[in-house]
Amino acid sequence: MAHAPAIVTLDALHAFDTVLDARSPAEYAQDHIPGAVSAPVLSDDERRIVGTLYKQRGPFEARRLGGVWVARNIAQHVQRLMADKPAAWRPLVYCWRGGQRSGAFVLWLRQIGWAAAQLQGGYKAYRRWVVQQLDALPPRLTWRVLAGPTGSGKTRLLHALAQQGAQVLDLEGLAHHRGSILGAWPDGQPQPSQKAFDSALVDALRRLDPTRPVWVEAESRKIGTVQLPATLADAIQRAPRVELEVPFAARLALVRQDYAWLGRDPEALAQRLAALRGLHPNDTLQRWQQWARQGRLDELFAELMALHYDPLYRRALPRGVATTVWPLPDVTPATLQATACAWVAAHP
Repeated sequence: MAHAPAIVTLDALHAFDTVLDARSPAEYAQDHIPGAVSAPVLSDDERRIVGTLYKQRGPFEARRLGGVWVARNIAQHVQRLMADKPAAWRPLVYCWRGGQRSGAFVLWLRQIGWAAAQLQGGYKAYRRWVVQQLDALPPRLTWRVLAGPTGSGKTRLLHALAQQGAQVLDLEGLAHHRGSILGAWPDGQPQPSQKAFDSALVDALRRLDPTRPVWVEAESRKIGTVQLPATLADAIQRAPRVELEVPFAARLALVRQDYAWLGRDPEALAQRLAALRGLHPNDTLQRWQQWARQGRLDELFAELMALHYDPLYRRALPRGVATTVWPLPDVTPATLQATACAWVAAHP
């Protein structure tokens, strides 16, 4: 029979084999504990109906109907998700507040014989912990910032550093966005919610060794629709910077390569550029939109870099920060790998 404590705190999170999220699919999609498996005891529609019934007819009627659905859904999870789980399997279950949904699930699992436990405070307690970690973790780390105007190869160099064993934090990867008006992911993958980004960020930060430097790209406080926590944004602004100095032609070639996919839908590209209205003269914006519709991407990207991105980058440069200028002849894989090797040797 189950012997694990019925209710545990976040400190015991990693002592379990599986974390089960008993909330509805919509709640799970907005954010969840990293690695948690969605096992809703009520669907989105069922949760809405039970909530309405609770308000209109009281808790007893809501629980009578909800209890039927919860029992049915838990039974389905046991048949499908847990059919191959051994007797020694230890699941941890959470819901919104650590209340009835996860409590009912844990009761079932423990009756079967699994050492299931319920997360005290549920997702709400986890979210409070995430907010606390976002404040506490960034100041504990030693940051090294990769800087440079658009097309300097910062992201590729960051990945090269990771391949050489350096510690890196890929903020654009976590945000699913390159951080500009044209920065959406090419596969159409949407950005995470702010809460999901926060969770992924905390998960990444906790894996970093505070005794070793962490390389990160220079970013503004917002990457697309998600926002960096103030402690991290401030740490990046104050950290020593290595500014990549790359010839304009090499930068343009890289931008042309990275953003070539935008040419597949000329009208959508033209509409994206409308976000620059008010920042540039109307005739300039009209010319850019016309080039987008005509597929003249080399001319479009060259002017966007010269007239928009480069001036924007220069205006955002922090003052009083230690900066090392690092010239690169190009941003080929060989050059970036050689640079990464040199930096890792100098900053182990």
